[in-house]
Amino acid sequence: MKDSRFVPPDGAFTRTVPIRFSHCDPAGIVYFPHYFNMFNGLIEDWYTERLGMEYAKLILGDRHGFPFVHIETDFKIPSRMGEQLDLTLLLERVGRSSLTMVIVGHLAGVERLRARLVTAMTSLETHQSVELPANLREKLQAYMKQTGHE
Repeated sequence: MKDSRFVPPDGAFTRTVPIRFSHCDPAGIVYFPHYFNMFNGLIEDWYTERLGMEYAKLILGDRHGFPFVHIETDFKIPSRMGEQLDLTLLLERVGRSSLTMVIVGHLAGVERLRARLVTAMTSLETHQSVELPANLREKLQAYMKQTGHE
């Protein structure tokens, strides 16, 4: 398989995740469901650290949920125990109540995996989608503009 080069756009939120024993199958490579936990952790940190919207408060205080409603992932190169995988979050679309994100896993400029995820903001009381608040929408649009995905 041909290597895909990846350079995160300026301002893109990136976190380094150490690949641990607990992430891996007996072959020593990441067992694919563990990537989805990594993705969710990245998203939580992005809301809190980059957007300034404390993720725990959005869920526990404001009673909003952010379930995944669609995920598609291309696994290109396995990641192994002991490696440090960079995950970069790009925002592709802001809808009425949903977000489409792209998360790229990369190491030393080589793309290892790419996921496209759609989350919907919901009420934890009614379990129905709710419109994104104006202050959150503004922060999301500013992030898209900053990373060149407007």
